[in-house]
Amino acid sequence: MTFQNNSHDDNPRKLVVIYAPLGMPGHLIPTAELGNLLVAQGLQVTVVTAGDADQGAGGSFLAGLVAANPSLSFHCLPAATLPSDVPAGISFEAKVFEFARASNPDLRDFLRSASPAALVIDFFCSSALHIGTELGIPTYFFYITCIASVALCLYQPVIHEQTTLSFRDLGAVLVHSPGLPPIPADHMAAALLDRDSWSNKLFLDLSEQLCNSQGVIVNSCRSLEPRATAAIVSSLCTFPGRRTPPLYCVGPLVKPEEYAGAKRHECLAWLDGQPKASVVFLCFGSLGRFSAKQTKQIAAGLETSGQRFLWAVRRPPGDEHQLPDDDLDALFPEGFLQRTRDRGRVVMSWAPQREVLAHGAVGGS
Repeated sequence: MTFQNNSHDDNPRKLVVIYAPLGMPGHLIPTAELGNLLVAQGLQVTVVTAGDADQGAGGSFLAGLVAANPSLSFHCLPAATLPSDVPAGISFEAKVFEFARASNPDLRDFLRSASPAALVIDFFCSSALHIGTELGIPTYFFYITCIASVALCLYQPVIHEQTTLSFRDLGAVLVHSPGLPPIPADHMAAALLDRDSWSNKLFLDLSEQLCNSQGVIVNSCRSLEPRATAAIVSSLCTFPGRRTPPLYCVGPLVKPEEYAGAKRHECLAWLDGQPKASVVFLCFGSLGRFSAKQTKQIAAGLETSGQRFLWAVRRPPGDEHQLPDDDLDALFPEGFLQRTRDRGRVVMSWAPQREVLAHGAVGGS
């Protein structure tokens, strides 16, 4: 399905396709901002998304994104299912990678018909690199995070070769990566902790794919991260002799307004009634999913603290379709919402982070 916002153009512009995972606002919002930046340079942009058949919330968010970005076109690939070779019980991150891989045949068909001048892929859509190569389309990666995360990803195969242990087993042993401060091994991202996990394998593959791309576009600027930038451009993050991809810093990309449309998010109205700098904002991003036990522990800690709070909560993994949206009490300790109603607010899945952090009632996050 294609949402065509662009008006008729008698002088066709070169088309750039940006490919991003559905159901992840933290990735789709900067993707749209990158698209707007390219449009401002005289290019035509279509954002292509892919996801699984159960991404209802992602579809709702996409509708708002389309309405708020009239200069962009959007195309949704058909819903995909996990490939048969994917083992059960893989992490959320691994599922996002694999749903994108499952959508590659439909992406190939779309690219053949669209004939873009360039393809830009989110790192979760890394399996699409070979589609771009097959069709002769220059393909770039887009990192929505930071330059340091690019440096670490490029260096991960080197770390992998230096030890036979998992990060989880190394515990507090410091991991050294060019351009980054030392990191305790067990503080690495959960998807990387187990050496033989499906998700760690996918991130190792991503490192190689980055090196084979035309370059990495990153949502940051060199002056913010000079050490990580210097490490990458000096080829310190890759094996000797392996190509280092060009680095293109285009951020930070900040959207001017919320994509929920003209309607102001209800949590902002609640913040209007709170004292200045009195509210703690808890928001853990698209991947910030905690188990049911951990969610209850966070809730208990908030209640015990007596602190005013605004909490953007994502359902525990596997619970998305087991609880109705209005049954929030089942996620928290019994009576939590009632006892904290005068000083706390819970919103499900997503909150307008920029507006929340700019609000005078928020004192920390």
